[in-house]
Amino acid sequence: MSNQKATAISCSNIAFIKYWGNRDEKLRLPANPSLSMNLAGLETTTTVEFVAGLEADELLIGEKAEAGAALERVSNQLDQIRSKAGITLKARVESQNNFPAGAGLASSASAFAALTVAGAAAAGLSLSEKELSVMARLGSGSASRSVPAGFVEWQVGQTSEESFAFSIAPPNHWPLMDVIAVISKQHKHVGSTAGHALAGTSQLQAARVASAPERLERCREAVLAKNFAQLAEVVEADSNLMHAVMMTSGSPLFYWEPITLAIMKSIRAWRAEGLPVCYTIDAGPNVHCLCPAEDAPEVMRRLHENLDVKEILTAGPGGAARLV
Repeated sequence: MSNQKATAISCSNIAFIKYWGNRDEKLRLPANPSLSMNLAGLETTTTVEFVAGLEADELLIGEKAEAGAALERVSNQLDQIRSKAGITLKARVESQNNFPAGAGLASSASAFAALTVAGAAAAGLSLSEKELSVMARLGSGSASRSVPAGFVEWQVGQTSEESFAFSIAPPNHWPLMDVIAVISKQHKHVGSTAGHALAGTSQLQAARVASAPERLERCREAVLAKNFAQLAEVVEADSNLMHAVMMTSGSPLFYWEPITLAIMKSIRAWRAEGLPVCYTIDAGPNVHCLCPAEDAPEVMRRLHENLDVKEILTAGPGGAARLV
């Protein structure tokens, strides 16, 4: 096989029903099912080139050469692809995000979805969306959800092949907007992979996992019916539950900053006044404020004027990971 090269773009995603904790750490088989929305415009672009004569995989993130844990994680993912394609060539990987990485904005989701789609194509593999979702999951659990388009459900499955994500509705199904209050762009002290491993040390995790399918059912129903009031209630409850697990883990994880809590309280007050908006927070301090697209300007105005939020990102429902 001579040098082969491919480039893919993938959106980040925001989970309405959260993934936190694994049944199998190595295979990243989730403890519970989850449901998310891809975020249009918050993207990772990754080029993979298998190069004859290269002695080891090389990784450039935003033009900076990476070694150590980041490179090892990418090499492990490439090993999955090499093994499936029956090749041994090492690869040069160049990846760029157009949004902050490692700050609770699902940068590993878009990164590993793009890496998987580009890597598989460069290796000459022709994989179905389901197979790509399964493979992306091995690199980062939530990456499985960035492979399909729009509103996406990730099923638990009994085996590795059964744990994949699929679209429940296309991007144009419901013009929701994610108005992201960016509190911090700092890399979090404890990344999601380490956090997932701690989940089981919280006495609350078993209850969260046991009740997750029922919340997912309500959330799916709300998305399909475009019922914002129902979505808001279940999304906030699910986010609070995940953070309760984080805060009560053996090594407690406190991702919220004072401003995070202030935004959460304000959003609940605004909703009580009739503004359709709800919050959800991933593993980081940044607050995702979900609302119908037509209400986004008012949500942005209030975040800016009432709470002095300096940086705001916005994203509607995004498409599938794709080759370019």
